[in-house]
Amino acid sequence: MQNSSSFSYSNQRKMEGPSEMGLIGENFDAGLMGRMRDDEYESRSGSDNFDGVSGDDQDGGDDQPQRKKRYHRHTPHQIQELESFFKECPHPDEKQRLDLSKRLGLENKQVKFWFQNRRTQMKTQLERHENIMLRQENDKLRAENSLMKEAMSNPVCNSCGGPAIPGQISFEEHQIRIENARLKDELNRICALANKFLGKPISSMTGPMALPTSNSGLELGIGRNGLGGSSTLGTPLPMGLDLGDGVLGTQTAMPGIRPSLGLMGNEVQLERSMLIDLALAAMEELLKMTQAESPLWIKSLDGEKEVFNHEEYARLFSPCIGPKPTAYVTEATRETGIVIINSLALVETLMDANRWAEMFPSMIARAINLDVISNGVGGTRNGALQVMHAEVQLLSPLVPVRQVRFIRFCKQHAEGVWAVVDVSIDIGHDAANAQPFMSCRRLPSGCIVQDMPNGYSKVTWLEHWDYDESGVHQLYRPLLSSGVGFGAHRWIATLQRQCECLAILMSSSISSDDHTALSQAGRRSMLKLAQRMTSNFCSGVCASSARKWDMLHIGTLGDDMKVMTRKNVDDPGEPPGIVLSAATSVWMPVSRQRVFDFLRDERLRSEWDILSNGGPMQEMVHIAKGQGHGNCVSLLRANAVNANDSSMLILQETWMDASCSVVVYAPVDVQSLNVVMSGGDSAYVALLPSGFAILPDGHCNNNSSSCNGTMQKGGGGEDRGGSLLTVGFQILVNSLPTAKLTVESVDTVNNLISCTIQKIKGALRVA
Repeated sequence: MQNSSSFSYSNQRKMEGPSEMGLIGENFDAGLMGRMRDDEYESRSGSDNFDGVSGDDQDGGDDQPQRKKRYHRHTPHQIQELESFFKECPHPDEKQRLDLSKRLGLENKQVKFWFQNRRTQMKTQLERHENIMLRQENDKLRAENSLMKEAMSNPVCNSCGGPAIPGQISFEEHQIRIENARLKDELNRICALANKFLGKPISSMTGPMALPTSNSGLELGIGRNGLGGSSTLGTPLPMGLDLGDGVLGTQTAMPGIRPSLGLMGNEVQLERSMLIDLALAAMEELLKMTQAESPLWIKSLDGEKEVFNHEEYARLFSPCIGPKPTAYVTEATRETGIVIINSLALVETLMDANRWAEMFPSMIARAINLDVISNGVGGTRNGALQVMHAEVQLLSPLVPVRQVRFIRFCKQHAEGVWAVVDVSIDIGHDAANAQPFMSCRRLPSGCIVQDMPNGYSKVTWLEHWDYDESGVHQLYRPLLSSGVGFGAHRWIATLQRQCECLAILMSSSISSDDHTALSQAGRRSMLKLAQRMTSNFCSGVCASSARKWDMLHIGTLGDDMKVMTRKNVDDPGEPPGIVLSAATSVWMPVSRQRVFDFLRDERLRSEWDILSNGGPMQEMVHIAKGQGHGNCVSLLRANAVNANDSSMLILQETWMDASCSVVVYAPVDVQSLNVVMSGGDSAYVALLPSGFAILPDGHCNNNSSSCNGTMQKGGGGEDRGGSLLTVGFQILVNSLPTAKLTVESVDTVNNLISCTIQKIKGALRVA
């Protein structure tokens, strides 16, 4: 017992020393406890204890009578409580130890000694685990060293396969021959995989590869197969990727690149080489298709519209991602516009998945970076190559979301001239693992950005898709086949509108239309809340994976109505309970401009909105987001029926560009809005959005401006043809997340949508 007492005292003094906090302090990894659960009770020092005095009490004096220590084993309940507290706090203070002792029926010293012993046990286990890992690493290095010694002692001749005679060739030459044989073998595997996945061999590697010049590491080359002769953006550059270390990386030796798409070893190198080759081919195709006088585009009779020349495309290019599937149709469009943003800022936005989705909020439902193959050269995006996944949507429940996995490649061709290209990939995934929603392919698409004076840029955008038309409703097929739905002009129009909004927000002056007393912080909070409202509306209409929805298949509603439900438990931005979303689209024989003007006019809101209390609404706040009066965020108040009915306001966002018009609104309580308008956090404001999306119907009537929905305001032009109106509502059917959805709730929202559409048609005098 005397020896045990000395050992306990020694452990106590060690654990109370300054080295304890360095071992089990803030950097302690609590996750190791779960991995070593089988070893927790190997030592009884954490679960057993001794009653009696501590080591300090024994040193108090020789004349003090020594009391005999009593062995004590903690109960399972006490051990469980102590272990649980140890996971949260390995170093309890005096107050915490006293509370534990009272709660578990132990003495304060027993609790203190238990924690000291438990920390000692944990330290021992950590040291044991570290020793095991070091021993394994040492054994691995020894094995590799032995294999290398054996290979060097028994060299093999690459020509005959027999043993090489030392002295015939130098050691350096022998190593070069071995490396050459390895590269030849890897080249054969690359060509075999290219035939399998790309549908063609990598022709650029069948012949000798020219050595790069000394300065070629500063750029990522795209000049091959005669590209430089046809490009107007720059001179041909040697092929390869710069990896940021100043040396041009070949397709077989690429240090510093992370493994892509979860593959290992040689498969990583092979797949990486194929992605690089695909990126170079896609960039070459983008440059040719965006040339001003390219034979790939045929101008219409009026000279305002371009039609894609499919025959010329098939003659000039071989499919870089394989032949088009049988049931797919092709759409290809290009558009040029002037945007209020410089080339560097736009390139950074496109290469960042989150910023890209924020720049195109109504088009990109979800975007993520899957892998980064190259970050670029010298701190820029020149030569950046990454793998991405995106969901591109059209605001209608009758058009499926386009979900695509692709590579994005960025290249600087001259001072102030950049190119960004996308192309779909299926590499590394066999048919069994292919995504079931992959109903489209993104052929080489992207943009050329050229700096203009005063911070502007000239952007030429190209969109080229193959998609399965069978999943698209008949109502929207003309819109998609004309290239308006997912075409280049929609990307340009959205980019122009968003950049104009950002320019207004960054301006220190307040617009004359903004007759509110909001501060800059208040305006930003209001716009952030409106952005979340519109994003939630789009997810409810298009059923993207940005938010989890459960589809309801109800035969009585027909195929034109999409009804979904979701349970909200812990999202502060939405009321708790069961949320029901319903959306449908109808054709309107009136122009898009007329429908938009009617829906956004607060004075006419009582003709279709049941929340207006039967009278006109008053605009309390107006925050401009563009030059046009229709691009704004508003705060509306209905005429109260009584004096006490003023606790609810309507937050509304409206915008219109050359491709689409949107009116989204949601009721919000006054108290929450006061916090937001004061510059507070808008993430905790609960709202359920409803609204409308208006698109052109796709019937051009031999007029290019009516086809893409543009209008010549003040110039005598008009928005001809009909429009496609999408109506979407989200309502809270039950405040209990565990409640069951009833048929009556579905019928209620269905009747609400049908009644709203009939009121709109009646107000617009549409049969």
